[in-house]
Amino acid sequence: MQSIEIGLVGVGKIVRDQHLAAIDAVDELRLVATADPVARLDGVPGYDSLPAMLDARPELMAVAICTPTHLRYSQARIALERGKSVLLEKPPGATLSEVEDLVALAERQGCTLFAAWHSRFAPAVGQAREWLREQRIRRVEIDWREDVRVWHPGQAWIWEPGGMGVFDPGINALSIATEILPRAFFLRDAQLWVPSNCQAPIAAALTFSDAEGAPIVADFDFRQPSPPIWSIHVETEAGRLSLLQGGCRLEIDGRCVLVAEEREYPGLYARFAELIRDRQRDVDLAPLRHVADACLAARREAVEAFVE
Repeated sequence: MQSIEIGLVGVGKIVRDQHLAAIDAVDELRLVATADPVARLDGVPGYDSLPAMLDARPELMAVAICTPTHLRYSQARIALERGKSVLLEKPPGATLSEVEDLVALAERQGCTLFAAWHSRFAPAVGQAREWLREQRIRRVEIDWREDVRVWHPGQAWIWEPGGMGVFDPGINALSIATEILPRAFFLRDAQLWVPSNCQAPIAAALTFSDAEGAPIVADFDFRQPSPPIWSIHVETEAGRLSLLQGGCRLEIDGRCVLVAEEREYPGLYARFAELIRDRQRDVDLAPLRHVADACLAARREAVEAFVE
């Protein structure tokens, strides 16, 4: 089978931590170039911009957009207009309307567009979804806390408009919840805590309910000392499901039924290769819509300034 030659746009921390090894783990994909005005990868041709990369490497079939959120729309649009398949790191855009426009452009161009909700590829997520498929939900508790200094050191953009603050990890929890819960759910109340020197929240408390009135509460916090807490607990009439360690461990009524190493990004890129082969698109806006709803409806409280 012919290799899918791919280029990376942005060569920051997430690329070095996750994307490089994941691309290497998928036999069909081959990294051939990067585009970044500052950073380079050893042994991979690097270009100062996406247009320069596409001009120099017209054989590229796909690009992964790994820039800060506010740059993703413009970069993805350039790639789609050149007929390239596009993977968008999460969140897929700074606003819903940006992503909706990219979906329409991808459809016109006949290109693959993939919103990369990597947490959905955690090893226990699929089994949790199947177990919950026919269950009647009584209550859901989402607890997603980590230390921003550990996971986003020196990344000042995360505190700017569009940077999302604590919703950068919180949207991972929402991407799992929207994947595993059998019914849609809707925001009922939200509280955001925003440092006095930042534009984005450092913590959030959200309350949702599904169409049958089951409460879903979510607590996100960037001030959690290590180790992080990434857990979702679902009370049902048939028992309690707990998805722990970001989706690497699944328990039913306290009994471990699955535990595995984290391999989200290889699964993500395997899915991207599949979508390219089938000339399909996969862009679910539900997680981003929930964040947008929270930012629209939340009460805000100023807290002490954040200092790196």
